[in-house]
Amino acid sequence: MNRLSFIRQQFTPSRINIYFSILCFFSPPVLGSVVSFVFNGGGLWSVLLIALKRRRFNVDRAMMALTIAICAYCASNVLASLVNHAIVTGARHLVPLITFLFFPISYSTWSITQKTTLVRIIVVASMAACFGALLLAVYQQYRLGIRAEGGAGNAIVFAEVLCLAVVTCVAAALSGIERYRIALICAALGGTIAIIYSGTRIVWLALLITGIAVLLINQQKLRGRNAVRVLLLLAAIAATIAVFGSQTIAGRVAFLHSDWDALTHGDHTTALGSRVALWDIGLKAFREMPFFGHGVGATRLLIKQGFQDQFGMDEGFNHFHNGFLTALVQAGILGAVTLAAIFVVAARNAARVLRDSADPVERFGATMIVALVITYLTAGMTGILIGHDILDSVFMIFLVSGTYLACGRQAALVEDQALPPLVERQALPPAVESLAPPPVVQ
Repeated sequence: MNRLSFIRQQFTPSRINIYFSILCFFSPPVLGSVVSFVFNGGGLWSVLLIALKRRRFNVDRAMMALTIAICAYCASNVLASLVNHAIVTGARHLVPLITFLFFPISYSTWSITQKTTLVRIIVVASMAACFGALLLAVYQQYRLGIRAEGGAGNAIVFAEVLCLAVVTCVAAALSGIERYRIALICAALGGTIAIIYSGTRIVWLALLITGIAVLLINQQKLRGRNAVRVLLLLAAIAATIAVFGSQTIAGRVAFLHSDWDALTHGDHTTALGSRVALWDIGLKAFREMPFFGHGVGATRLLIKQGFQDQFGMDEGFNHFHNGFLTALVQAGILGAVTLAAIFVVAARNAARVLRDSADPVERFGATMIVALVITYLTAGMTGILIGHDILDSVFMIFLVSGTYLACGRQAALVEDQALPPLVERQALPPAVESLAPPPVVQ
């Protein structure tokens, strides 16, 4: 009987959410596409739970605003396929939109977790992800002799999702919501080294901008001894980059300079030259169909044909190395505007919380959203904004959890599933439970 009770405790709704959250925040840089299976699988499971009335929709103002923006973006892509008579032939290209449509459903299920518990899971899992990514990056850099790509299989994607983990650790350390600041700082430094080893220059810029934003958000706490600690942290980061990353940075800058020289002589075979060619092809394709675009499934053919006609090259890409240009070509002005609306609504939700709230958990959630918006928009200038399975899943994970922490309310479980507070606390894994503060005696 005791064994049966133990097994049942492992599969309570609260405990399943804990395991699910750990995988969502740990796996992106370390296990790559596993995060897509986890998040989308969780979304499908949530659909089933809601259909069986074992979960209730958790509707609030911030969640509804984002849901409307996301649905508008998905509808614009479907409309583009309809206008181009490609709804059947291009249906497989619309399937990834399901990840975005899981937003309100995943939000309703995820929000049964207590906010303080979710924050600790996010922080611990992000810290573990930074250390795991560092180990993979060092192995790939020095053993395999390649740019670090972690478990993502792509250096740019690896650096982008790891940037969010690094900033999460920095935000937790600066905000004071966790006691283990030294471990968080070490994790952030390790993640930074891994990002440098990825050689992804645009994410270096994104990390810098996001780090400054986090410092500004927490500036009220950076006084006295805390200010000295921040200066020491910045000095440690600079020293770490100088020791471990100077050669990589110098090499990537030299490549950029070489690519620029080649481009000025009309050579589009380099990484920079290919991007410039893609932007030129994309702008011409947008002018051909500015309102509804060519449809999601036409991108690869447009790029291949454009390289052949305009540059006499045989190249193949599935995006234009600029997120909004890709949206303009695929779904026209309507697609780009609705895509921008998602970021605007998310940023507005975060700004309202940072302006009005002093609650550390809410401000941490808002900081997650700010980090997400800055990182994706910066990296999306020369790469993928959305449209990659890992990036789409991570985007939703941070958007769902950040919105819930910042301005959502906890959802109640159905009565026969609700656990008393003591059982809920016992359901926490040891790594998370050890970070839980002592109960407040009133």
